[in-house]
Amino acid sequence: MTTDQILLFSLFGVVFAMLIWGRWRYDLIAFVALIIALVLGLVPTNLAFSGFGHPATVIIALVLIVSRGLVNSGAVDLITRKLTALDLKLSGHIAAMSGLGAIFSAFMNNVAALALLMPVDLQAAAKAKRAPRLTLMPLAFATILGGLITLIGTPPNIIIASYREEALGEPFGMFDFAPVGLVCATVGILFVAIIGWRLIPGIRDAKSPTGELLDLEGYLAELVVPEESPAIGKLVRDLDDTADDNDVAVVGLVRRHKRLAGQARNVEIRAGDLLVVDASPKAIDQFRGALKLEFDGEKRHEKTASGGMVLSEVVVPKDCRIDGRSAISLRLLSRHSVTLLGVSRQGKKFRDRVRHLDIEAGDILLLLGPSDRVPEVATWLGCLPLAERGLSVTQYKRAWLATGIFAAAIAVASFGGLYLAVALAIVVVAYVALDIVPIQEVYHQVEWPVIVLLGSMIPLGAALEASGGTALIAGGIVYLTSGLSTMAVLFVLMLVVMTLSDVLNNTATAVIGAPIALDIATRLGVSPDPFLMAVAVAASCAFLTPIGHKNNTLIMGPGGYKFGDYWRMGLPLEILVIAVAVPAIMFFWPL
Repeated sequence: MTTDQILLFSLFGVVFAMLIWGRWRYDLIAFVALIIALVLGLVPTNLAFSGFGHPATVIIALVLIVSRGLVNSGAVDLITRKLTALDLKLSGHIAAMSGLGAIFSAFMNNVAALALLMPVDLQAAAKAKRAPRLTLMPLAFATILGGLITLIGTPPNIIIASYREEALGEPFGMFDFAPVGLVCATVGILFVAIIGWRLIPGIRDAKSPTGELLDLEGYLAELVVPEESPAIGKLVRDLDDTADDNDVAVVGLVRRHKRLAGQARNVEIRAGDLLVVDASPKAIDQFRGALKLEFDGEKRHEKTASGGMVLSEVVVPKDCRIDGRSAISLRLLSRHSVTLLGVSRQGKKFRDRVRHLDIEAGDILLLLGPSDRVPEVATWLGCLPLAERGLSVTQYKRAWLATGIFAAAIAVASFGGLYLAVALAIVVVAYVALDIVPIQEVYHQVEWPVIVLLGSMIPLGAALEASGGTALIAGGIVYLTSGLSTMAVLFVLMLVVMTLSDVLNNTATAVIGAPIALDIATRLGVSPDPFLMAVAVAASCAFLTPIGHKNNTLIMGPGGYKFGDYWRMGLPLEILVIAVAVPAIMFFWPL
């Protein structure tokens, strides 16, 4: 080995060890490694930060913003609402959630897909009185598998496609990953739904943490019934099923500014009525979407909220401006363009209209308004903000618009009309222009640690390739498999890459594995496409540890999992993926 190869292998070895140790964040480790490589002359100065402008890095950032837009528009919630309304047994629930997770992950970032579906799964677990550890790991694994299906489903696919463009002059297309990805995802989800969840340790005696996670303060809030609402003509009691599906209690009805007696269970709902509900902020928003209701003052906010609307929770301290006064006496909506949407008073009920209620110290208020006004008004009221819970106002009326823009862009990119990064950039611009993703949210949606990791690792991977280091690894794999079939070489390559992905971030593994795959194919004198596809699949499928993929990390706390719990379902799943992926690759991507 040359000096450069020795230094680079040593540097990668230290990076691997530091990532496994987990003492420092992965983006910091990767960036420090890049700086060290620059100081040692292993990476040319003119390529120092080339990774941050790499197409793969840009596409990943854009996909995260687009994912936020699909969430904000309610496009995702329209689908999940239908699923949660079904009364499924455990295996059926796992199969349905896993299938839905795989579909979402194919067309949006798989981390975003899990973040969307995890609260739904926790809610279903609470209703069924079962431990969420039974269903969260299958869901996480399914979202990882679903990312294999398209170019934008998972970062390794984007990296492999970009590397193919650099090396061979043409990238993989949007659906080039679909044949192999669909096979792996289908077989993997069937395993997870039928057998895999039974292998999770402690499923019989696990204590469910869902109570803690879902035990959020319930607010008494009022929702306006507009003329287009399907609730019109129904009795209040007829809304029970929809309310139960969304964890909402309808506790009254307001007509002509007066709250009707009792819970008005037998009153027919009319346009202009206000439904009084008791629920968490997220549940209120979902119930509003299910029945096409409106927040009080919503139309007014839409005219003034150029930066989008937000929900904010604040607590009322003693002797602040609103203590002992009502929202209407302070003219909160008319003067400050902020609605007092709901009030939580330690579980106590009250008969007064929300905006007429005299607020007491200790109350928790749910405020709705323009994102640039709510914090200012909360400070003016003298209230203290609660810990951020990621509350947002879903724009259900724009669900089809957001979906149509995204689908059109993907279709144009798929048929070669636009470069994918350009098509996604157009979607982002459209979402910002339409206020589906408020401009101030754009940078918050990008997962910057992943961007820094990828931007740092791409120059390091290029340096390893330029020094001949990847050729050494490829040569070692070819030597170990000499005399064996090409299928055996593919098997060994996937095994090596998958093992690395279990202890590294999958993006870093893809950066390292791509040149190794190309070198192996060159040595064997065959097409590089099967080997690049093998790296794409193997880099994404990290199921043995909670650190191999961020989705595994996200479920660790809510599911009550330990480090050693993952391999019990993950190991047979990884073996199964390799077993079906290798022949599928050989069939769809001939040598």
